[in-house]
Parts: sequence; C-alpha cells; structure tokens
Amino acid sequence: MLTREPMIERLAIARGLLMEPFNLSDASLRKALATIAAHRIDDADLYFQYTRSEGWSLEEGIVKSGSFGIDQGVGVRAVAGEKTAFAYSDDISEAALLDAARTVRSIAAAGQAGGVKVAGKPRMAAARALYAPMDPIASLDSAAKVALLERVERLARAKDPRIVQVMAGLAGEYDVVLVARADGTLAADVRPLVRLSVTVIAEQTVNGEVRREVGSGGGGGRFGFAYFDDAIIDGYVRDAVHAALTNLESRPAKAGEMSVVLGPGWPGVLLHEAIGHGLEGDFNRKGSSAFSGRIGQRVAAQGVTVLDDGTIPDRRGSLNVDDEGNPTQRNVLIEDGILKGYIQDSMNARLMGVAPTGNGRRESYAAVPMPRMTNTYMLGGDKTREEIVAGLERGLYATNFGGGQVDITSGKFVFSASEAYWVEKGKIRYPVKGATIIGNGPSALTRVSMIGNDMKLDPGVGVCGKEGQSVPVGVGQPTLRIDGMTVGGTA
Repeated sequence: MLTREPMIERLAIARGLLMEPFNLSDASLRKALATIAAHRIDDADLYFQYTRSEGWSLEEGIVKSGSFGIDQGVGVRAVAGEKTAFAYSDDISEAALLDAARTVRSIAAAGQAGGVKVAGKPRMAAARALYAPMDPIASLDSAAKVALLERVERLARAKDPRIVQVMAGLAGEYDVVLVARADGTLAADVRPLVRLSVTVIAEQTVNGEVRREVGSGGGGGRFGFAYFDDAIIDGYVRDAVHAALTNLESRPAKAGEMSVVLGPGWPGVLLHEAIGHGLEGDFNRKGSSAFSGRIGQRVAAQGVTVLDDGTIPDRRGSLNVDDEGNPTQRNVLIEDGILKGYIQDSMNARLMGVAPTGNGRRESYAAVPMPRMTNTYMLGGDKTREEIVAGLERGLYATNFGGGQVDITSGKFVFSASEAYWVEKGKIRYPVKGATIIGNGPSALTRVSMIGNDMKLDPGVGVCGKEGQSVPVGVGQPTLRIDGMTVGGTA
C-alpha cells in the first residue's frame, strides 16, 4: 500500500478545506505576503484555520445539552522589530486576504523598501506524525456517544450508594490549520482532540448533618472516541468516586510552614504555573520574569530537570508543527538544576538571538501567536513514593489540585489542593480539606529534597490561559518533596 509523506497528506487536507473552496492557490498566498513585504518588515505570515467541534453533557440520567459548531477564517500578521500588526477575517477570499495584508503592512513606514523578502517557491515544513490526521467527531455516531455517557453514569452510581449525582461530558474537535510564511515555509496540521469528563457528588449523613462532596475525573488526547474503552472509562469513574468519598472523610487542613509532598501526574500543574510561565521567552526578553538573565545559573536543586516537549505522540499538548509552522521540539529548560533555555516563538527568538523552539501558539486564527507551553514536566528521580512519604515527619501530601494563581514577575503562587492528606511520623493519618499551598516558584525549585521514580503525565485535561488565549496543554511530574512551604488551612 502506498502512503504519502505526512506533511504532503496534511497539506492536501488543508488545501481541500481552506484554499480550493475559495479559489485560492499558492500564488494567492505569495501575492498576499508580497503585499505585506512591500514595506520594510521583519516577518509576515498567514494562518488559515478550519475547526469543527461537538459537545455532549449528561446530568440526572439524561443528555441535557448538545452543541455543534464550525468556525473558519484567516489571520494575517506583520512583524517589524518588536511591533506586531494583525488582522483577521472569517471571509476566506483573495480580496479579504489582500485587504488584510494592506492593513497590517502599515506597521512599517509607507514606501520604505527592504526587510524580509518573500520566497519565490514554497518550502514544506519538516514532517512529523505524532497523531493520525483523523476527524474524531466522525469516529462515533450520536447514539453511541449518548450510550457512552450513560455508561459513565451507571458505573459511577454502582461504585457506592453515597453517589447521589453524576455529571458527564464528552467533547471532540477537528482542527485543520495551514501556515504560509514570508520565508517560504508552508505547513499544515490536522489536529484531532477529544475529552471525556465525569463529576460526581457524594452525600452522607452523620449525627443528623448532611455532608456533600465533589470528585472529578477524566482525560483525553489527540485520537478518536474509540480510545474510551471500558477500562479507561472505569478508571476515570474510579478516580472521581474516590476523590468524592475521600473528601467526605476529610478534616480541616492545618496551616503553617511545613514540608509538602506532591503526587505524580496532574500536580505538575503547579510546576506549569509557578515555573513554566516564567520560562516563556516574551517575559524573559522584557526582563519581567524571575528567571530573566539567568541562563547557565543554578535555579533549582540538584536532580531537578524540567522539559517542555511537544513531540509526545497523541498527547493533548503535542503538535506536529506549532502555529507558526515550526516543528515542535523536546526542549530541556532546566537540567540538573541549571537553567538551559527558554520557550520561544519566532519573534522573541529573533529578538533574543536564538532559534525558535516550536512553541509559537495561538488560540485561533483570530489571535496572535506567542510563546506557550506544550507538555511541561519534570523527570523522575530514584526514590519510591513510599520512601518520600515515610520521610515526612509532619506535613501535607497533596495528590490533586484545583485552581491556582501565579505572578510571573515575582514567581509567587497560590494553589488549592482538591485532594490532600495529613502526614505525621511518615504515616498518612487522614484526608484534609481547604489546604492551599503558597510559595515562590524559583525558591520552591531550590527546596526540592526528594524526587520520585514514578514520573507520569496527566490524563489529558489541561487548558492553559495567557493574555486571554486558551490552548490545550499537558503537565507531569513524579512524586516530589518540597521543604519549607507555606500551607494555608482552616484548622
């Protein structure tokens, strides 16, 4: 059987959706880019996107809502120095394209020649195939999607009679992008994305008082709905029910300065927020990050190695190419405690005199790209989870997190633990509720005292927000012990 090179196949799909229906050709793209480059600019690109999305939600045993949407359009960008001019349109036509091109070129002085030259021939971006170029929405019919949600509810209620309410959601997205750059780069990507979520409410009465607690689970990635087989679904449901039942037994969290053990997987969201954003190129170019100007310096304890890797197959945060047409990479940001580099898009990389790292991302064709994380995680060490917990004389063991906030300039963060336990003399004593972890990202990195050998990635639920744009991401870490953390509580 003959197969086409991955980038050729993706370009064919993108052209079929984003160019041919609107009578656009490669010459049309070059004409628009040449119109922008008539004035002196440093960079220019066109970003076409077609997105089809679908969502279903179940509550109280019935499907209460369903949604389906199609969005398409083109974003046109010109860059001169550190200034960006941007226009977008949901009208994909040569006239709209040229109108946007004339608008954004005004960022440079009219009539001033020079700057970037538009390549005469397109140059295909590097090929990679991290996920299948499939339409996940078509991978399961509507009846089967509803049946899947109903199966989630039955499983959850069967786990424990204290489960009184179940909410489940199923979402799918088929995203096709085409990028044309002034340097001749032509890239396309076909990005499937699915997610299954389950939330349960557990209830019990003790001494005449009714107590209710919530637990959640779920996951997904860049594949079809067939991924959600019985074993996967049961795991999500088990996680949600376990969290809710555990919180039914929880006591108020103690407050104070103490050692904190973070569980593997999703607790890496703290790493993402408190450290990852501070390693993005725009903040460091402007000198507003706590990590600015510290390449080559020790910023973390020995043994701490942090990566941002957009090349992990099928992961939620992975991309074949970023939203500027650059191939994603496995970027080592911190190695054995030493800061090695930052996350870069094209503009910030050019201004800082380094190469792009494949981290130029945007929410949609209506947004400008900026340096963003993909899958950010810490590598494992040599300790077992049991060893790390046993070494805790008195402190908090947090296995799951809810929301959090971070200040990029200072590195200060606040995170709420949605599932946590009080530990004394190396023994888990009881679950606690209301614990918040307060600290400073760069400082916390230097106080990592034990690193587990159980590194894992989150199940595929992460969404990262920055400057009003949201993109799917992944996080991960092994079990970690961090000393001298401030824990806020209610006890």
